[in-house]
Amino acid sequence: MIELRALAESRQFQEAVELQKTIWGFTDVELLPVRLFVVATKVGGQAFGAYDGNAMVGFLLSIPGLKPGGGSYLHSHMLGVLAEYRNQGVGRMLKLRQREDALQRGIQLIEWTFDPLELKNAFFNMERLGAIVRRYVENQYGTTTSPLHGGLPTDRCVAEWWLASPHAEAVLDGRPPARDVVERIEVPADVDVIRREEPRRAREIQKSLGARLMGGFDRGLAVIGFERSARVGAYLLGRWECRSNG
Repeated sequence: MIELRALAESRQFQEAVELQKTIWGFTDVELLPVRLFVVATKVGGQAFGAYDGNAMVGFLLSIPGLKPGGGSYLHSHMLGVLAEYRNQGVGRMLKLRQREDALQRGIQLIEWTFDPLELKNAFFNMERLGAIVRRYVENQYGTTTSPLHGGLPTDRCVAEWWLASPHAEAVLDGRPPARDVVERIEVPADVDVIRREEPRRAREIQKSLGARLMGGFDRGLAVIGFERSARVGAYLLGRWECRSNG
């Protein structure tokens, strides 16, 4: 039985710091420190932990953001789940708790970045949560020490989760959202293996994917879905109109 708890104590924040080391293998200089958790929870951010008994097995941290022109949103900066608890719905539980809290406070948008070569994450973001993507950032965090990044530039997609949109609500309810797909951009399903064993080829895949996504965004398209098979993962691009049911 997994229990979600709002994090508020230094001891809990330290548990989240330790999880970062286990999940990503970061060196100390790249860890989000306890101090950031403290500040985030004091200024309108969020910190939630997933617990199995007394052991934290996952966590989520977000910080408040401000758009040009004054619109407010939450930037979901980090979500991690221990390997032995993945594929059990823990990450989705944390995101749904995040959504519930945001809507209670009148917040309509949560954003986060993700590696477009992490196809499982792409599927989760688009097909399990109902996020969309309209921005691609090259080498956002620089080259990190995490073995999960494989020494590649940290190119990132920016996920936009419009919490009360018909699109997100349909996905969360398990209904097919209305979408008109204009373009498919495919990535080899075994890109994780390629990243470990053929870094030069992985970089070429990364550059090609980035160029095609940015080209689509420049034409006013957005990633509105994701399909996967044994052979490929496919980003589905189409027109996006931000509407709210709220």
